[in-house]
Amino acid sequence: MLAGTAAHTRLLALSGLVLLSGLSLTGTSLGAQAAQNTASQQSEPNPGASAPPNSSDTPQEMNTRDSTAPFSVRVNLVPIRVVVRDAHGQAVADLHQEDFRVFEDGKPQLISHFSIEKPVTTPVASAETSSSHPADSEKTAATLVRPARFVALLFDDVHLPFGELAQIRNIADDYVKSSFQPSDRIAVFTISGQSQTDFTDDRAKLHEALQGVQPRPVTAGSATGIGDCPSINYFQADLIVNQHDLQAITVATNDALACEFGGNQQYLSAAQGVAQGMALQIFSTADVQTQYSFQRLKEIVRRMTAVSGQRLVVLMSPGFLIPNREYDLSEVIDSAARSNVIISTLDARGLYTVDALPDVSAKPTGDPTLSGFHTSYRFQQESRQSDVLWSVANGTGGQGFANSNDLAGGFRRLVAAPETSCLIGFVPQNLKYDGHFHSLKVALTSKEKYSIQARSGFYAPKKVETPADAVKQEIEEAVLSQEEQHGLPIQLHTQYYKVDATDAKLAILAHVDIGGIRFDKLDGRNKNDLTIVAALFDRNGNFVTATEKVLEMRLRDTTLERLSHTGVTVKTSFDVKPGAYLVRLVVRDSQAAQLSAENGVVEIPY
Repeated sequence: MLAGTAAHTRLLALSGLVLLSGLSLTGTSLGAQAAQNTASQQSEPNPGASAPPNSSDTPQEMNTRDSTAPFSVRVNLVPIRVVVRDAHGQAVADLHQEDFRVFEDGKPQLISHFSIEKPVTTPVASAETSSSHPADSEKTAATLVRPARFVALLFDDVHLPFGELAQIRNIADDYVKSSFQPSDRIAVFTISGQSQTDFTDDRAKLHEALQGVQPRPVTAGSATGIGDCPSINYFQADLIVNQHDLQAITVATNDALACEFGGNQQYLSAAQGVAQGMALQIFSTADVQTQYSFQRLKEIVRRMTAVSGQRLVVLMSPGFLIPNREYDLSEVIDSAARSNVIISTLDARGLYTVDALPDVSAKPTGDPTLSGFHTSYRFQQESRQSDVLWSVANGTGGQGFANSNDLAGGFRRLVAAPETSCLIGFVPQNLKYDGHFHSLKVALTSKEKYSIQARSGFYAPKKVETPADAVKQEIEEAVLSQEEQHGLPIQLHTQYYKVDATDAKLAILAHVDIGGIRFDKLDGRNKNDLTIVAALFDRNGNFVTATEKVLEMRLRDTTLERLSHTGVTVKTSFDVKPGAYLVRLVVRDSQAAQLSAENGVVEIPY
């Protein structure tokens, strides 16, 4: 099933009418199909068509079902998004699979997948939609601009203070007002999940959502430690709780002794307990915020998989520490790379410095003689916060912007069309499903002085992916891509008629030239299964609904000969409202694992 939205649960729902040249196959409910695993057949008026045998013991030549065949596909593929830049910082486009070498834990790996992704300019869609209804018989030219690029603006309203958050949201608002293209769709998301709007080209909706972005805590307590007794930041709390750093514990204990017990050494043990408790509180609160941030990133990456086109997330954040959350980081990078989602990051702090003294607005606490240690902890936390931003950008083929006050220029650079990137994949040998980390290195075979941007490693999965799961993912990726593929000889046609002023019927017809596909012989029959997915997206590229059918063919030689000349047409019907829709048709066979994907546009007038 497609993950990320409630609409995805409809992807595999069977509905509509399957029309075959020379045969008619009426779809039944899921329950009936599961119980009977049959479908009724009856002959259409078709000169030369032979009637099916009457014996109930004779296997049917064609049948539909609701499960996906276990195709032979690649499993455990590790995707690596790679951007290669020359000395001027420009992306290098003329690269091939043989130009790269991949190493896992220092050992060379065989590259099993390689593709190039470049920005494309999508022209105004031009497709004709015809109707079989007399009242709607005129053909209508579709003028919808097919969405080509989806940009998710993700604001870290959990970690950013109001001043920095307001500055960057206003920069984004200026961009929305004046700069994005007709083929772009923009969404406003937040880490807190509040003040959001889904992908749209409606500038008013985007403006309203952006003006609502403000700091939103997701925990009851503070994770900064400013003004607490003792004052402990996340970095120091991690040293105390996880690393049992003696210096960090001593500093926190002496601070607690000064601010809680007036420096009385008799309460040293009690002061240590207070320090340990405060460190645990600060760490737990900050860790929840970090966990929440990764969860939102994963959700948004999943949401991006339900749009058809180039996918870019721009994360605007001050960064955050990730102790004990490295696996979550790897999961985000891995899922983004698999789903062709690029994540670029902007450090919204701008050009930041660490003052020797703490925040002047906070009441001083602790031992003043330990200020040097506190400055060191603040400096290390500030400098390491951005590590997660660079890791996400590098691992997904995105760009990073940090340590500069030109936030407007940085934002425009990041939100621009993604540079040329390569997607490299390999299947690790003897991989254990233990969740352990494996280092990665991508190198060029040439001696050109290019810089390479790629993820530095991955975590092994903790469970085995079944072949059925793998093929579902592969088909879903094809449905949610804009790339047309022509592995099978198919044609896409659409028909519609209006039921009344507010409702319409839309039919998607997939015509398959079965004379151009391979069949295997099984018990005297010619065997092949076609998985056919018809999907609808709205004018903003958001997934609306889809239907999957598996057409099982066990054809006699005479039937195969006849259908090789006429082909097979599979019709899927949808109840829709008038409006503009993007159509995606994907057909795959089970014998040669060939796949075709076609795009269409239909506009049903109001």
